[in-house]
Amino acid sequence: MPTGTADVLLRTEGRAGFLTLNRPRAINALTHGMVLALDAALTDFEHDPAVATVVIEGAGERGLCAGGDIRAIHDDARADGSASAAFWRDEYRLNARIARYPKPYVALMDGIVMGGGVGVSAHGSVRVVTERSRVAMPETGIGFVPDVGGTYLLGRAPGELGTHLALTGGHIGAADAILTGLADHVVPSAELPALVRDLTRLPAEEAVARHTATPPPGVLAEQREWIDACYRAETVEAVVERLFETGVPAAKEAAATLLAKSPTALKATLATLRRVRALATLEEVLDLEFRVSCAALTTPDLVEGIRAQVVDKDRNPRWSPATLPEVTDEAVARCFAVPAGGDLGLAAARQDEANRRTTGHDESAPQTTGQAAGDGPAPRLTEDRSAPRPTEDPSAPRHTAEDRDPRDRT
Repeated sequence: MPTGTADVLLRTEGRAGFLTLNRPRAINALTHGMVLALDAALTDFEHDPAVATVVIEGAGERGLCAGGDIRAIHDDARADGSASAAFWRDEYRLNARIARYPKPYVALMDGIVMGGGVGVSAHGSVRVVTERSRVAMPETGIGFVPDVGGTYLLGRAPGELGTHLALTGGHIGAADAILTGLADHVVPSAELPALVRDLTRLPAEEAVARHTATPPPGVLAEQREWIDACYRAETVEAVVERLFETGVPAAKEAAATLLAKSPTALKATLATLRRVRALATLEEVLDLEFRVSCAALTTPDLVEGIRAQVVDKDRNPRWSPATLPEVTDEAVARCFAVPAGGDLGLAAARQDEANRRTTGHDESAPQTTGQAAGDGPAPRLTEDRSAPRPTEDPSAPRHTAEDRDPRDRT
């Protein structure tokens, strides 16, 4: 019998603990209460010796999770924004916890997986997509910046593929999700019930291997040449200019897409991605994203973008400033200022935890990053493995698919 809240159902079956996001009419969009329920359930499952694997799935047929409840963010941003900042504090802590979770964390990324849905899935240790998967970080279309560790993931994709996806907000399917490091395995959607049964009785990787298939070809691999050439430009204006000049129809479509997004969000996103390349850990990136997210609450574009896309649905946002040249360097720099309510502090808390382990005083320490003190990092995460050195030129070409595994994540 499932337990938990109405919006997050919990059950234990065999060796697996299941988290089911249960707002199917909203494609399981996350609320603050759902984030807290997920965190509490992860604590219970972590300390339950009968649970060897944790599985997250979405109710309904449309997808795992369409993101955060942006209508609630819209209403809060029109007030004082405090509820949104509090939501992000807990959500980003949950994202960090998932990445460090000590047990296999299997994400069934069937259907729509966007924004906050990426945050509760793509940081997991076993990430499964299907032929129905549509994965995206579409934040620039609502005057926002990719968050929930999205810039961490996209910043480590091969070449400039992550920059392209972050700026355009484009949806990708199974093959491209694996290419960009957002997923690990493809399982046909018709096989998901059998996979779930096997997860209740077998180790996670063994269960998934029984159902893995080869996805149809993606589109990003064949577009790498123009994507890398255009998106390594130093400014969004230069990116758009290069896209128009390529003569490639898909590149021109990407340029037109960019010109419809929030100019402020585009510039803040590019600046965030460039800064992320010099950061070693997910916690550092989430700290940075928290600053940028809180800054968005003080700009008109977030409210306007959500209004146009979700509230009035006229699809005609009136951005302010309206053009890229009008967005000043000073305006972008303000996106990285310390929020009025203070920083998130995940990296500092992580370092404190590491220091306690080193000195042998961690057993009685309070929980600080959503994970019990003394827990070692999850196997997928190692320190300082793929992050570029801070002295690298941020506009230099990124690693290719041949010289770097896109799944390497610090």
